[in-house]
Order: sequence, then C-alpha cells, then structure tokens
Amino acid sequence: MEKTTQRKMVTLAILVSILLVAIDTSITTTAMPHIVQQLSGLNLLSWVFAIYLLTSSVTTPIYGKLADLFGRKSVFIFGILLFVVGSMVSGMAQTMDQLILFRGFQGLGAGAVIPLTYTITADLYPGEERAKMQGVFSSVWGVAGLLGPLVGGLFVDHISWRWIFYINVPIGIVAILLVFSFFHETSLEKTKKTIDYWGAALFAISMGSLLLALISGGQMYAWVSVEIISLFTVAVVFLLAFLVVENKSSEPLLPLSLFKIPAIAVSNSVGFAASGVLIGVAVYMPIWIQTLLGHSATSSGLTLMPMSFAWTLTSTLAGRFMYRIGSKTTAVFGATLIMAGSAWLLLIHTESPYWYFVGSMIVIGFGMGCSFTPLTILVQSAAAWNMRGAATASYTFSQSLGQTVGVAVFGTVFNNTMNQSGMAQGLHVVFSLVFAISVVTLLISALLPSHRGILAHENAD
Repeated sequence: MEKTTQRKMVTLAILVSILLVAIDTSITTTAMPHIVQQLSGLNLLSWVFAIYLLTSSVTTPIYGKLADLFGRKSVFIFGILLFVVGSMVSGMAQTMDQLILFRGFQGLGAGAVIPLTYTITADLYPGEERAKMQGVFSSVWGVAGLLGPLVGGLFVDHISWRWIFYINVPIGIVAILLVFSFFHETSLEKTKKTIDYWGAALFAISMGSLLLALISGGQMYAWVSVEIISLFTVAVVFLLAFLVVENKSSEPLLPLSLFKIPAIAVSNSVGFAASGVLIGVAVYMPIWIQTLLGHSATSSGLTLMPMSFAWTLTSTLAGRFMYRIGSKTTAVFGATLIMAGSAWLLLIHTESPYWYFVGSMIVIGFGMGCSFTPLTILVQSAAAWNMRGAATASYTFSQSLGQTVGVAVFGTVFNNTMNQSGMAQGLHVVFSLVFAISVVTLLISALLPSHRGILAHENAD
C-alpha cells in the first residue's frame, strides 16, 4: 500500500480517537441528570467528572514518556483499549459508586489518547503540513462540543443513558484496527529500555494529591481542614522527591531539560493560563444565562456554541497561516482576542442584551483557536523525536492542571462572594478574575521565542 494512503488511514484513526475522547465529556454532562435520577447519589455527581479528570491528567506524562521509549503505536493502542473497556463497564454500572470507579478506569485510557494523537501527527507530518493538520485536529474539539449534547440527548430520550458509554466500544475498535493495520513506525533502537518506576510513582502521588485537594477543597472539606492541608503537604513533599529522582534518572519520566527550552516552558505556561480562562467561561456563563436571565439549559448551551464554531474555524486558519506570519504573532494575536472577549464580560449586567453574551463567546473562541494551535506546534518543534511524546504530554497536562486549578479558585471565590453579596456579584467577581488571567495569558505569550528560531531547532534535530 502506498505511503500516502497509509498516512491518510492513520490520520483518520487519529481523528476518530480525538472525537472519541473529546465528545465524552459533553455527552456525559447531558445525560448526568437522568443517570443521577436512576442511580441516585446526587452528592456524588461532581466526582463522576472529577475522577476522570484526575486519572487522565496524572497519567498523561507517563504515557508520553512510554511512547518515547517503546514507540507510539503500542502505547496508543493500549490507551484506546483501556478507554473502550472503561466505557463498556461504565455503561454497566448499577450504582454511582461503581460509575465513579469505572470512570476513573476510563480516564486511565484517555490519558494516553490525546497526547499521543498529537505526537503521532507530529511524526507523520513535517513543518507546515503539521500545522495545518493540528488545526484540523483542534477543530474536532469544537465539533465534539456541538455533537455531544445532541447525541447524549437522543440516547437518553430514545434508547438508554448507558449507550453514551457503549457507543465508544465500536468506535474505539475501529480506531484500534486502523492504527494496528496502517501505522508503521520506524524500528526503535535495540537497546535496553529503562522505565522510571520511581519517577512515575512519585509523580502520580504528588499530582494525584494536588488535584484531589483542588477538587475537594471548599466542597467535601474546608480549605483549612486537616484533610486538604495534608493533601497539599503530600503533593509538595512527593514533588520535591520526584525532582530529585528525575535529576538522577537515566531515562526520566519527565525530562527536566525540556523546561530549559523557552518554547516549551512558555507554551506550557500559556496553555495553563488560557485553560483557566476557558473553564471559567464554560462553567459560569451558563449559570448567568440560566439563573439570572431565566433562560433554559438549551439556551445557555446555544450561547456557548458560537465559541465552538469560532474555535473550529480559527484553529484551521491558524494552522494554515502561522508559517506565513509566525507562530508567535499568531499566538499573541489569539491571546489578545482572549483578553478582549474577557474584557467584554466585565460589561455585562442583568439588563444586557443576549447578543452581548454571544459576542463575547465568539471573540474568546477566535482567540482560543489562534492560540492553542501554534502553541502545540511550538512544543513539538522544539523537542527531538525521542522527547516529543514527553513534551506534548507536558503541554496537555498543563492544560488539564490549568482547568483544575481554575475550577477550584473560581468555585471558592464564587461561593464566598455569592454568600455575602448575591449571585450577580459573585459572577462579576469570577469574570473579573477571568479577565485578570487573560491579561496574564497575553503577557506570557509575549515571551514566546521567535518562529524562525523554533524551526531552526526542529530542522537541526
């Protein structure tokens, strides 16, 4: 079979895999009210999502390093397989406790899928072609944001909520078969591979404790409780131990030398901050629409939909034009739009017209699309092949961590302000914080190295 045909089939498998994971969150969100009603356990609702975020985030860097050591193909197939099995047993759950457990297992697979899809893309497509394809892949997230609620609603209303998980099984099997049949890697050097078991364990405990503290703080336990303080302490102690081990390891899980590369360090920081803006808008804009304006859940979903459209469009355009105007210019322009859209949120009030909300979502969506695509390319271009998986995984993890920290900070600020001053004031404070983070996003973006410098580094490797 021609090499071009093989590449097209592998690309199709990657697109299917991204859609598989990307649509999972939005489709699950739609079905959760019905699931809670059937399985009971409303107080456990947030943990259905939190445990998935926890396991997928913690394992992302581990999978990235394993892909560098043993090749992308086997690790990628293993991740999809775990995700498919996790989806199947999640659909079979009989209690909320079981569903939470199985969602955690599903997240173990998701932790491999997203970073590996981008890493494989970087291996398949050089230079400007890669930028165009990353734009296409980024747009899949926008499509998933549109399809998820619709598909989830159809399953719940006409079949069963369990099919929001079962549908992943045949799709996942197709992705596995495509990758297994058409993805042929260059033979890896026949040397003894050393797995950084200590590093993986210390990282998992440290980040797991940190994310668990952020997710639980202010909800299950008070921020100053013994439980939360203990979790933060464990996170810091094991992080320090992890850094010591990584400095001595011959094959570190997360090579610290990566963060000495300006493109990777700055891109990860931008991704962390921008993800905080994104989660703040995605969580609290619907609250304003439904609670203060009295609109339906469907209406609030339609308010966020233009952001998905704008993100999809500009992701594709950014991938095509960043090699002409420069990746730094594209990313800074995107950060500027994110800040402009966030500033618009500061102007809204209870009498604001509906188009205010739609307009701000469009501007932020344009900014996200212009920003995230070049950041991904910069990270991958700055790393050599044998570190590309770890580099991509570090960027993916920074985004997950940004969302988790954002949820924790915004939740605490919102609850405290709302209790003292009311719903509207609480949301205004959140949006003010979102704007402040968007300013930080722009300032960090300005520190990105030049586009030509990154290309020179990539070509040298």
